[in-house]
Amino acid sequence: MSPAEVEAAARDAVTSVADELGALTQPLFESALAYDADGPLGGVPFVIKDSGPFARGVSFAFGSRAIRGVADQDHELMRRFRRAGLAAIGQTCAPELSLSFATESRLHGVTGNPWNLARGAGGSSGGAAALVAAGAVPVAHGSDGAGSIRIPAACCGVVGLKPSRARTTSGPELQRGETMGVDFALSRTIRDTAVLLDAVAAPNARLATPERPYEELVRIDPGRLRISVTVAPWSRGAVVPEIADTTRRTADMLAWIGHDVAEVSPAIDQGDVVAAELLAIHAAGRALLLAPRRPDTRQLEAVSRSIVAETAAMTDADVAGFADAQHRVTADVERVFATADLLVTPVTAELPLLHGTLDYNDPRWTARTWLERILEYGPFTAAFNVSGHPAISLPLGQSRSGLPIGVQLAAPLGREDLLLQVAAQLEQAMPWIERHPPIFAG
Repeated sequence: MSPAEVEAAARDAVTSVADELGALTQPLFESALAYDADGPLGGVPFVIKDSGPFARGVSFAFGSRAIRGVADQDHELMRRFRRAGLAAIGQTCAPELSLSFATESRLHGVTGNPWNLARGAGGSSGGAAALVAAGAVPVAHGSDGAGSIRIPAACCGVVGLKPSRARTTSGPELQRGETMGVDFALSRTIRDTAVLLDAVAAPNARLATPERPYEELVRIDPGRLRISVTVAPWSRGAVVPEIADTTRRTADMLAWIGHDVAEVSPAIDQGDVVAAELLAIHAAGRALLLAPRRPDTRQLEAVSRSIVAETAAMTDADVAGFADAQHRVTADVERVFATADLLVTPVTAELPLLHGTLDYNDPRWTARTWLERILEYGPFTAAFNVSGHPAISLPLGQSRSGLPIGVQLAAPLGREDLLLQVAAQLEQAMPWIERHPPIFAG
């Protein structure tokens, strides 16, 4: 080619790339401008996870090479985020179908942890947690079907609240209150979490509405509470000493604040937790099987392919067994709160994992064995998705190597007020706001 032809080809290539980027970024740009400046968080930059709630005109892939779509309308929670004043400036990575505690996919690669790039950010809301931890945005959307807000919050040293089932909605027709998944957000402070929950919580007859806004309640002493604590996972394996020690130090601080604290061993059957979560896993499989444009299963990662095959072979008896397990887990969790106002546990059994430790594309996994493996890493979170109870991860410790350690607080159904009030006490007594990762925008 002559120099003139090379220059012309290069110019055409640049124009093509620019057009493609424009087509991708224009909907996000328009979406970012569609917010209520008079909302309580007017103009605050925000990011949404690639798993819904969907924003009109913005593409989604659920972290998969096999799925491509563009939302034709804002979902209800997206509308609530906009009314709160949040400016959605981008979309965060998620593992395929959000079915991993590692935000690693064939589509996007690995999401690094800003505290140590060799370590994972947790999953499935790892992209959201990493951006909040790095100071890129103060708050980010996340979803939680087995711990997917709380696990990344613990890995990245931020606050992650999973509200009660049906406290928030994904709309317009889909109510995640009918499943185990809950949509909300990750932030750096209890106040920001409370303000956002006030703004987006959906009325629901099954849940008590607090007498005052959460933003006011976090400034009010909840009084002397009965708080149970455990560091013994209801699964095989054990919690590494640094995480167990942080949980016990948190319990000691709660006792010093004035609460009645006792160590317990909740009788929660992790086998039932796994079986109940299979109900949600196979709901994802059904969604793929029934999609108007069924994805090319050859492009799915290995665990997703197993889930689709197993879902197609499921019987009514299988579904009934999973539902029975959900009822048993719910009863087990309710018994915990018959004698306690709050339960304190670790979030994970190990520190943030090296990339590749949880390989979603390993064909050896079945749906059940994959669940069993990820719940060994995060053994304390999924039970509260199964039962619907609210739970929050707080960044209350740090390992000797400088990695964040999260502690979980769980409460009776509908008692986000108690969670946030006690979380605010711990934020004062064990502050984390001045701890920043090596990669930090501030």
